[in-house]
Amino acid sequence: MPDLTAQISENLREVRGRIADAAARSGRPAEAITLVGVTKYVGAAESRTLAMAGCTALGESRPQQLCEKAETLHDLQVCWHMIGHLQRNKVRRTLPLIDMIESADSPRLVEAIDRIAAGCSRRVPMLLEVNISGETAKHGFDPTAVEPFLEQLAGYRHVEVRGLMCMASFTGGLEAARRDFAALRGLRDRLRGKCPQGVALDELSMGMSGDYEVAIEEGATIVRVGSALFHGVME
Repeated sequence: MPDLTAQISENLREVRGRIADAAARSGRPAEAITLVGVTKYVGAAESRTLAMAGCTALGESRPQQLCEKAETLHDLQVCWHMIGHLQRNKVRRTLPLIDMIESADSPRLVEAIDRIAAGCSRRVPMLLEVNISGETAKHGFDPTAVEPFLEQLAGYRHVEVRGLMCMASFTGGLEAARRDFAALRGLRDRLRGKCPQGVALDELSMGMSGDYEVAIEEGATIVRVGSALFHGVME
């Protein structure tokens, strides 16, 4: 078994190098891309090691796991991203722990977040999750529903929409992923000038371990990488 710190540090260096190369191909600096380390398949020790190696934006898919890891890593300056489906009855418990919700996938969820955030006297940064591939197994707004919903956001005072998020198609490989990422970028570009005050679509969260380089080439500003960061330490 390799040394945990050495292996994760090496993995992080490799991922960051690939991010820099992909960013250069898209005409941007590496600093334009935020790396979110996805820790849902590893424990607290691996998550801590990654954060101490310098990847301090971490993503979790389940509120219970997020709560447990946030408590265990409370001594570190970690920015937690909620990246999985969030049920409305879990919002109240989750909000105090997170810095961003990337998976705001329905009007009812956004309304619940706004209402509960009002009681916490905070504004919650979020991304609207779009089911860009149209697969029934995925959550998210239908692409045609995003523009009408933007108008409703003017009435919300405690959410701060910063962009869009998607997952690529489960099938079709990198070619299909590239089409999905380009489609999300195209949607964002078309809607950017139609946002009400207080809403911005600057961020595009797209790309995971198998396709984050393609996502960056297509305009991603946030990539969610898990297994590539924990290669050699995951059972």
